[in-house]
Amino acid sequence: MQIHQLTVTKKKSRKRIGRGGKRGTTAGRGSNGQKSRSGASVDPLFEGGRSTFLERLKKVRGFKSIHQKKCVIKLSAIENAYTNGETVSIVTLIEKKLAPKTALARGVKIVATGELKKKLTLDKDVTASEKARVSFQKITE
Repeated sequence: MQIHQLTVTKKKSRKRIGRGGKRGTTAGRGSNGQKSRSGASVDPLFEGGRSTFLERLKKVRGFKSIHQKKCVIKLSAIENAYTNGETVSIVTLIEKKLAPKTALARGVKIVATGELKKKLTLDKDVTASEKARVSFQKITE
């Protein structure tokens, strides 16, 4: 006989009697208390009446918006990247790498930092500060 020909004989399952046999009187639930009762469910964050960990943390004041902030682009950057007669839109700003790809979802805002000397048109999906919008209109007139 060789080792691969050996077989293990199955143990007979023992019949359990009374309170469920092996588990004992408390059935593995410990002695007494809230968790030993049937149907017991304790909130995992409950700490027996003391202040919970979350309540002991620092309170951070203020408001955090769920909407992302718009990408801010300076007039000077637009002046350097664009040529006369082009339109400034989110797609062209991404192509010229002035705005990240996330700008399609977030939006773009042009700020009047620097000067604009070229004749450019603003697309309707691009927002601009009041001064920046005025500098775009001055050159078109």
